[in-house]
Amino acid sequence: MSWVPHITVASIIERENKFLFVEEYIKNNVVLNQPAGHLEENETIEEGCIRETLEETAYLVKVDHLIGIYQERRKGALDMWLRFCFKCTIQKEFTERELDKNIIRKVWLTKDEILVPEKKLRSKMVIKCINDYEGGKKYPKEIINSLLEK
Repeated sequence: MSWVPHITVASIIERENKFLFVEEYIKNNVVLNQPAGHLEENETIEEGCIRETLEETAYLVKVDHLIGIYQERRKGALDMWLRFCFKCTIQKEFTERELDKNIIRKVWLTKDEILVPEKKLRSKMVIKCINDYEGGKKYPKEIINSLLEK
């Protein structure tokens, strides 16, 4: 068996002291996550964040800045996750757009509301991204350089 890296992108969107989350089905469980997903072939990391947010929430966003880059691997697992998390701003909502098939709904919640025991977070990265955002972590998105030839 070999090591399997997964590159993901996520967005933090705050409005009136609440954060945008999606409830989604993962292995028959309902979990909370930021709008997030896998980077696709031939797209920049910023493009992936915009696309995933649109697919999961029907919001077109503008990427403001990078909050952080996060690496996670559960003990004993071969899969390793590398997440690029961005602060984003909503530009437009497409109310007629269907959300990705595994998304139950989008929901606005405070940090305290996601920390109650009955809420299950998709991973430890969810709360880490919020904590870093609230702690003022902010890096220019231009720190990520794309050399993709399209």
